[in-house]
Amino acid sequence: MKTSNVLVLILVLFYINASTEWPTHTVCKEDNLEIHYKSCDPQQDFAFSIDRCSDITTHTFNIRAAMVLRHSIKELYVKVDLIINGKTVLTYSETLCEPGHSKLIFCGKKKGEHLYYEGPVTLGIKEIPQGDYIISAKLTNEDHITVACADFTVKNYLDY
Repeated sequence: MKTSNVLVLILVLFYINASTEWPTHTVCKEDNLEIHYKSCDPQQDFAFSIDRCSDITTHTFNIRAAMVLRHSIKELYVKVDLIINGKTVLTYSETLCEPGHSKLIFCGKKKGEHLYYEGPVTLGIKEIPQGDYIISAKLTNEDHITVACADFTVKNYLDY
């Protein structure tokens, strides 16, 4: 009996180690709009949510995001790609944290600290483009190490 228990445990551990992708999480799903995300960092997943899909097209909406930092944030950079049919059609990058100039409240957090943000975000868009596409977002620190990374799948069937 004990040998079979050990065998099952070993198989479970191999299965866990063999899994190379994080699960897909649903951000929201309403009527004609769905948003899902999956962490593209092989070492860490994170939590992200909004109240309603329809809030995104308002000027400001509330989000919740949480993770444990694997790397300190002295400087933080974001790069966002809009991908349609497997091709990058738009790239946006910005510095979010740097010495003496920080746009976010968690700039300066250390490795191992819990990062939690709940509050307003403004995207500055009036409508979400119709269609299926991916928004790939990657946050890196001053050492070019990934702090967080996610691919958001957006499906908008609403014709404005």
